[in-house]
Amino acid sequence: MPNSSDEQSALVTLHKAALAAMQESGPKRLARHLAFHAEDLPEDVDFSEATFRLVLNMAHSDAALLWLWRKELTNWDFATRVEWTDTEPRTDARRAATYDLLGLEQDTRKVLTELVPVSKLSGPVVISRDFKPWRRDKAQQGHDWYWPKYAGQLAAKGWSSDSIANLGEAAEQVVERLADPTEESPYQSRGLVVGYVQSGKTANFTGVIAKAVDAGYRLVIVLGGTLNLLRAQTQRRLDMELVGRENILRSSTEAECDYADDEAWARGDFLSHGGQPKLLGAFDIIRLTTRDNDYKPLAQGIQALEIQKHDHSRPLYDPTNLHRSAARLMVVKKNKTVLGKLLKDLAKIGDLRSEIPVLIIDDESDEASVNTGKPDSNRTAINEKISELLRVLPRAQYVGYTATPFANVFVDPSDTEDIFPRDFIISLDRPHGYMGVQDFHDLDSDIPPEQRDFSNSQEKAHVRDILVADEDDDTCLRQAMDMFVLTAAMKVYREMSGESPLGIGHFRHHTMLVHESRLTADHRELSSRLLHLWHNGGYTGPAGRERLRELFETDVAPVSRLRSEGFAVPPSFDNLAQHIGAAYMRIGGSESPIIVVNGDQDIERGEADFDKRGIWKILVGGQKLSRGFTVEGLTVTYYRRRATNASTLMQMGRWFGFRRGYKDLVRLYLGRNEGTGTKGIDLYEAFEAICRDEETFRDQLKQYSVTIDGKPQVTPAQVPPLVSQHLAWLKPTSRNKMYNARLVEVRSPGRWEEPTAYPTTAPQLRHNTELWLPVLETLTPTTSTFTYHDSNTSKTHAFSALTGLMESKDLLTVLRSMKWSADHQFTPHLTYLERITPSQVSDWLVLAPQHASSGKRARFECIDRDFSWFARDRRRGPLFGAISEPKHRPAAHRIAGAVPSCGDATTELYVAERRGVITLYPIVEEQHREEVLKTANLDPSKVAMAFAFVAPADAEGSDGNVVRFTTIDSSREDEAIVDV
Repeated sequence: MPNSSDEQSALVTLHKAALAAMQESGPKRLARHLAFHAEDLPEDVDFSEATFRLVLNMAHSDAALLWLWRKELTNWDFATRVEWTDTEPRTDARRAATYDLLGLEQDTRKVLTELVPVSKLSGPVVISRDFKPWRRDKAQQGHDWYWPKYAGQLAAKGWSSDSIANLGEAAEQVVERLADPTEESPYQSRGLVVGYVQSGKTANFTGVIAKAVDAGYRLVIVLGGTLNLLRAQTQRRLDMELVGRENILRSSTEAECDYADDEAWARGDFLSHGGQPKLLGAFDIIRLTTRDNDYKPLAQGIQALEIQKHDHSRPLYDPTNLHRSAARLMVVKKNKTVLGKLLKDLAKIGDLRSEIPVLIIDDESDEASVNTGKPDSNRTAINEKISELLRVLPRAQYVGYTATPFANVFVDPSDTEDIFPRDFIISLDRPHGYMGVQDFHDLDSDIPPEQRDFSNSQEKAHVRDILVADEDDDTCLRQAMDMFVLTAAMKVYREMSGESPLGIGHFRHHTMLVHESRLTADHRELSSRLLHLWHNGGYTGPAGRERLRELFETDVAPVSRLRSEGFAVPPSFDNLAQHIGAAYMRIGGSESPIIVVNGDQDIERGEADFDKRGIWKILVGGQKLSRGFTVEGLTVTYYRRRATNASTLMQMGRWFGFRRGYKDLVRLYLGRNEGTGTKGIDLYEAFEAICRDEETFRDQLKQYSVTIDGKPQVTPAQVPPLVSQHLAWLKPTSRNKMYNARLVEVRSPGRWEEPTAYPTTAPQLRHNTELWLPVLETLTPTTSTFTYHDSNTSKTHAFSALTGLMESKDLLTVLRSMKWSADHQFTPHLTYLERITPSQVSDWLVLAPQHASSGKRARFECIDRDFSWFARDRRRGPLFGAISEPKHRPAAHRIAGAVPSCGDATTELYVAERRGVITLYPIVEEQHREEVLKTANLDPSKVAMAFAFVAPADAEGSDGNVVRFTTIDSSREDEAIVDV
C-alpha cells in the first residue's frame, strides 16, 4: 500500500486520468490505461490491482479514490443508449459487463461491489410520443460545461453518486424530448414533470437547464411561482448552484453584488467556475433578473435580449453562431404585468425571436398557468401571457413542473393548444431520504390497528391528533409548542454530542408551522394565542420542565430510541434538560418566537428568509406557506385548515420533505373530524385518500410506460380518459368537447383489480346483491385458511375464507348484469374478461374472507347462514376508497399464477391452470351499520356487493399491450380533446 500521502495522491491522479479517458468510449481494460498514464509518474508508484484493492479496503467513505470510482461506476450503471453493452441500466448484469470490460479480478469486483452497491433506483417513468432522437448524434456540438459543474456542486452538498446519476438521467429524459436547438425547422415540445411535494423538483429542473444550455438553448425563462418570495428563492438557488460567481459578477463588484449580504456568498458556497466561462472555452450565462429584482423593461438594456451572431449570414440556431453565444436566464413571477413587460421587450428584437432556442420552465405549473375557465381574470390572464410567449417564440419549449398533476393532465379544453403536455409526461422517483406519505400513514399495513406501536406504525410514531373541545381549548396547541421546544433541545443535544454518524454538525433551522386559516385576521388572533402560550409556558421553570419531562418520556424518547437511525438520543430527561435553556433562547431570546407569513413583505424584510439567516421560530400563515415556499427545518406541524380540492390539500403538506438528522423528531398534529355537522372532515384520512390517488396515478404511468416493439402503449393525449375513470370528482370537459381517446380495454393478467364505483340507490344495490346471492349459497360451510409468505418482504399474510368454484361463463353473466354508478370505470375491465373467456380462463375460485372474531357477522334472509361483512365508506361521490385488505391479495396472486409457491398446502390445493380468483366483500356503509349490528340481518338494498379479481397470469393479449383505445377523430389522434 502507498505509504505516503504523496503516493496516494499520485494513485488518485492516475486513476482519474484513466477513467477520464473512458468517458466517451465506456469502460476499457483498466490495467492498460493505468500503464499508459503512469509514464508521467515516479517509477516507484505501485499501481497494481492488488494495491488498488488494498487502498479501497482501507479508505474512509469520503476518500478521493473511492469517491472517484463511486462516481464513475454509478454513471456506467445508469447510462442509457450505450454501444458498449446491451445490458439494462441499474442491474447486476450491467455491473458485471462493466467489470468484464475493465478486466478486473474477482477479488477487486467483490470489494468494489461492497463499497459501491449497484443502485436499484427505478428511475423516472416516461409517457411519451415518438420523438426524433438527437442527443447522441449532436451532443458534442455543445459545450459540456454547466451540467458537470452542477453535478459537482450537488456532490459537494453531500448528494450520493446514485442520486446525482438518477437526477441526471431524469433531466436527460426531458432534454432529449425537447427540439434539437440546431434544427432548421422549428418545433415546440410541451411536457410535464411530476414530482412530490417538497421533494427537490427545483434540483431536477436546474439539471434540465444545465443540460439544455450546454446543448444550445440560449434563452431560459423560469416562471417562478406567483409570489415574490418563491421567485426570489428560485433565483438564488439557480444563481448559487448553476450560474456561479463569475457570471453573477459580470457587471458588478463584490460590494455591489446582490448577494453581498448573503452568508452563503461569504462562506464560498456559491459555485465558482475558476474563471469567466467564455475565457475557459465555454460560454457565459447572462442574468436578466436578480434575487431582488424581477424582470424590468430595459433594466439591462434591450441589447441583453439581442443575442449577437458570430456569422451574420447564418441564423442564430446554426451551430457556428449558437455555441459561441452566451445564454440568457430570467426567473420571473407569474404576474400578468411582469410577463407583459417581457413580451413588450421581445417584440423589439423582431425577427431574431424566430431564431432563438428557448426553454420555458413553469414551476408549480398547476397554479395560475392553467386556464380554469372560471371568471378569475388573473389566472386566465397569466395563461394568456404564457400562450403568447409560445406564439412569439416559435422555438420555445414548455416544461411544467408540479407535485399535483391532475390540473395539468386534465386541463380545460381551451388549453389543449397551449400547455397540455402533448409530448411527454415524466414521473420522478421518490428520492432517497425523503419523508412522504409513506412516513406518516400505514398504507396497506398487515398489522392490526390494535397491535400497532412506535416501532411498526408510521402514524403512531409521527402523527398526533388534534382533539378540540371548543375554540378556546388550547390543550393540543400547548402540547405542540412543548414538542417544538423539546425537539429543539434534542437538536442542541445532537449538536453538542458529536455522536452523529453523518456529521450533521449545526442545525441551521428549526421551525414549527401553525396553519388554521388563510385569513390574515385569524393569523393575528392565532399569533396572540401563541405568544400567550409561550410567555406562560414556564420553560425555564419547574412547571414547564415537568411537562417536557412527561412528553419526553412518553413520546420523544420511545420513538427516538427506535427510529433515531444512529443519531444521539439522551439516556434520560436529565441529560437533555441542560440544553432546554439554549433551545429556548434560540427560539425566543430577545425577540418574538413567532413569525407571521401572510404577505410578500415578510420575505422582503427578511423575517422569513431562510437563505439570509438561520431561523428557529414558530411560523403562522396560510396560502403564502402552502405552495412552493420551502419551510426549512420543519419539525412540528399543527394543521387544522380545511380545503375543498385535492391539489390545495396536497400543497399544504409542508411536512413532506428531507429531514436529515431529525426524522425521528418530526411530529404532525392534525385535525380529526374537523368541521360542522354530524360528520366532520378527517384531515388525516383526506390526505391519505389523496395520496393514494396520486400513487395510483404514478403506478398507472409506470405500467403503461413500457414500450411494445419500440412504440409507446400510451401517449400523453390518451392519459386523461385513462385516469378519469378513477377520479369522478374532476371537472369534466366542456359540453361541446370531449376526450379524443376513449379507453376500451384494460388488460390485467395476474394483477389485483378492485372496482369501486358501486351504485348508491336502493333498487340498484338490491339488484347487484341478488346477482351474487346464488354464488354465496354455493360456498363451503367451513372456512379454509390461506397463507402466503413473501420472501421479498419477509411478511406472512394469512386469512380465512369460504370457498367455491364458478365457471367462467357464469361469472360473465353476473358481471354483465351489474349496475354501476360510473359505467366507464368497469367497462374496460369487462371487455378484457370477455376477451379471455373461455379461451384463456376456465374457472374462478370464489373467496369470501371471514373475520377471525365473531363481530361483524350477519345473514341474508334467504340464506340460512352467517357471513362476515365489511365496514367501508365512499370517499368522494359514488366511489369507495380501498375495499380489500392487503393480506387477501398474495394468496390470490399465487392461485392465479402470478407469484411462485411458498409451500402453503391449502393455497397450493387451489392452484390450477387457467384459473382466476374473485374475492367478495359485502359492504355495509356507515348509515346502515347500527341497524345491522342490532339485527344481525343484511338487507340486500343496503349492502354494496363489492368484489376484486385476479385474472390468470398467462391471460395476456397477443400484442402485449396493457390498454387499448379507440380514437373519436382519428385525423387528430395526437390531440387530447376535440370538438364533437
